Amino acid sequence: MPINKILPSRRAKAAIAAVVAAAAAGGWHALSDTSPTVLPPAVILATDKLILPWEGMVLYSHWDRFAKIYDICAGITRINGKPVGPNMSFTRAECEQMTREQIYHDYYLPLVREVPGYTNFPVSVQAAMLSGAYNFGVGSIKSHKGMAGSTATRWHMAGKYRKGCEAQTNFNKVGIVVVDGLVKRREMGDAQRIGEAELCVSGLQ
Repeated sequence: MPINKILPSRRAKAAIAAVVAAAAAGGWHALSDTSPTVLPPAVILATDKLILPWEGMVLYSHWDRFAKIYDICAGITRINGKPVGPNMSFTRAECEQMTREQIYHDYYLPLVREVPGYTNFPVSVQAAMLSGAYNFGVGSIKSHKGMAGSTATRWHMAGKYRKGCEAQTNFNKVGIVVVDGLVKRREMGDAQRIGEAELCVSGLQ
């Protein structure tokens, strides 16, 4: 259960409305539209309002000494099937677009495959789930791991969206230790960044 009270916010509602309007203007038609030519608003919302603000942006490739691999942008390690190497650079706009496309292919489409009814969930729920999957994995319903196998997803599948939004806040630990930064990311964010649960409940009727 969340540590803090989960409430909808004006900033989250404004973000949802702006992204849905922009997606519609760009040719997106319905929550179930998985056309590869139009990124669904959930992908843009998750990337721009949840993932990039919390992950940060690196425009020059750098060596991750823990993973022993180069990455760039918001943690991208492969581009066009090839590993990121030294001395690579991109503009912020290029990084944002590549990250959106990665979220679509590596997280959105797997959630569509793994979670029955995912594209019919409210866009705010889809976006929060994408952000969670990016942070702790897509997983699967059968394995009970990752976003797809979580209690949060089971609540969403039952149409109990608020309970699902709140259940996702349980992913706030490293090992058994609750981490303040993860509490903020999972719950109500901070002064500059929207939290996953904040966004999730802000799109519910």
